[in-house]
Amino acid sequence: MEHDGIEYCFQCSEYPCPQYEHMDDFDSFITHQGRKSDMEKARQFGIDAYNAEQMEKTKILDVLLSDFNDGRKKTLFCVAVNLLNLQELREVFRQIECRSDLETLTLKEKSAFAAGLLQTAAAKNNIDLKMRKKK
Repeated sequence: MEHDGIEYCFQCSEYPCPQYEHMDDFDSFITHQGRKSDMEKARQFGIDAYNAEQMEKTKILDVLLSDFNDGRKKTLFCVAVNLLNLQELREVFRQIECRSDLETLTLKEKSAFAAGLLQTAAAKNNIDLKMRKKK
């Protein structure tokens, strides 16, 4: 959607335009709840810093999906990584790493433990980790 030679919507003098009035209202196959705040973050800190943060979040999601997904947590993990800030995600991983009996847990137990930590972090910030469907 290039427009007037800009690469990102937040660089436009008309942003946010009417096209973005309800952009965070509903989700499709991924959550859209953070799009406005993500664009603001990219505008404020620069695209390189924003991309670096997204790369770290991607690595966190990769670990959650490969080591903690019991087959029923993919959506929760994706939404949590998308909506929680990086510091919160790092804290969740610190708590995971501090659990001394982690290696003895079944995948289902590990999955529930990680999901619980993410839900707690989200609740502290009034974030709902459910997909919002259009009625």
